[in-house]
Amino acid sequence: MMTSVLASLVVVVIFLTFGVPLPFCFGGGLMVMSVMGGATMKGMMLWGLGQITNPVLLCVPLFIFAGTLMSESGIAKYLLDFVNVFVGHKRGGLGVVASVSCAIIGAISGSGFTGVAATGPILIPRMEQEGYPRGYATALVTDSSILGLLIPPSVVMIVFGWVTETSILACFLATVGPGLLITFLFAVINVVWSRKFDLKLEAKLSASEKWQQVKQRTWMAIPALMMPFIILGGIYGGIMTPTEAAGVAVIYSIPVGFFVYKGLNLKNFYEIAWNSATSVGAILVMIFFCLMLSQTYVMLRVPQALVQVIFGITQSKVVLLIMINFLLFFVGMIVNDITGVILVAPLLLPLMQAIGVHPIQFAAIMGVNLAMGGVTPPYASILYLGMRIGKVEFMEIVKPAMVLLLLGYVPVVFLTSFWADLSLFLPKILGFVQ
Repeated sequence: MMTSVLASLVVVVIFLTFGVPLPFCFGGGLMVMSVMGGATMKGMMLWGLGQITNPVLLCVPLFIFAGTLMSESGIAKYLLDFVNVFVGHKRGGLGVVASVSCAIIGAISGSGFTGVAATGPILIPRMEQEGYPRGYATALVTDSSILGLLIPPSVVMIVFGWVTETSILACFLATVGPGLLITFLFAVINVVWSRKFDLKLEAKLSASEKWQQVKQRTWMAIPALMMPFIILGGIYGGIMTPTEAAGVAVIYSIPVGFFVYKGLNLKNFYEIAWNSATSVGAILVMIFFCLMLSQTYVMLRVPQALVQVIFGITQSKVVLLIMINFLLFFVGMIVNDITGVILVAPLLLPLMQAIGVHPIQFAAIMGVNLAMGGVTPPYASILYLGMRIGKVEFMEIVKPAMVLLLLGYVPVVFLTSFWADLSLFLPKILGFVQ
């Protein structure tokens, strides 16, 4: 049986290398296992259909739709204006606005793509006008956008909780600490780095002018700021499930976009719905095949074999955690975050439990690693989207993007792995961890 497993992995890697669409990569691996006797295709398809219709997965298309609506409706613009009024006139302040705004937007949409799509067209030109190099501005906005995968509600954490049968609310809380710490580090790095730039700062306002501007922008931002309060308050208050909260986010975004900020109209609403449906279709087909391949590995006891093999190499918890972090980072480099969770989480969970890592801490470890993969080539889907939005070349963005990751993100990856309380502090307070 292990021969069929290895053959399927070889096929998947070869297909990924040649740029074959993800659903066909995993479908090809599953086909190899079926031909070699490692899986029954009919049985796995019936199982996969049962899983893909799970109500928990309904939140994925809903959050994608809500995030796209938010990008087009003007909600992001007023959030940016609100944050900018407090720090925009300071040196490096506009870069801080980028990091904080992407964290707030992540708390609404649960997606890394939404952050760069919503803030990039507004912030990148504004940062360039102030004196930031366009490549640096694009890199900062793009790297900050992966905070949407960590600040709850996170689609990645919903999928992790569903696949591993772990509390989704606890998984949400696990990534809050790492997400906020990365936001803070990006802001600090930006403030230090911006000293090298010849920035044209906004004129300082008098106290009365500043107060007037704060009142005006706060009033305009109230409908946008209500979204995270409604969504997160509803989830943690026990009023709504994550799926229901995603539906509420869509329902709330539509009237706000049409009648309050007036960024939506019938024409672009149809385009948003069509583009969202197209993206969701591709994602669900990918999830379907990936689920079947992952479940086949579980049925063939690959996780147990993996535990035995790795423990045969070393039983040091420190060494094992370093190895697992490198593995997760590599997975994030070649597939998207949702695929990585579905494919790897069931395989590694028994190993993590065997070395004493709580499943909720494992959720955070997996989340921060796979999020980093979104801006690390060759996959780097969020990085490539940022390049298109910022209209910059790869060589312009890659250096600042990698420096931000190395100084502001990689330290948090290892802190999350070796300092359990960073991810377990909030779950312990709310009784998810004893």
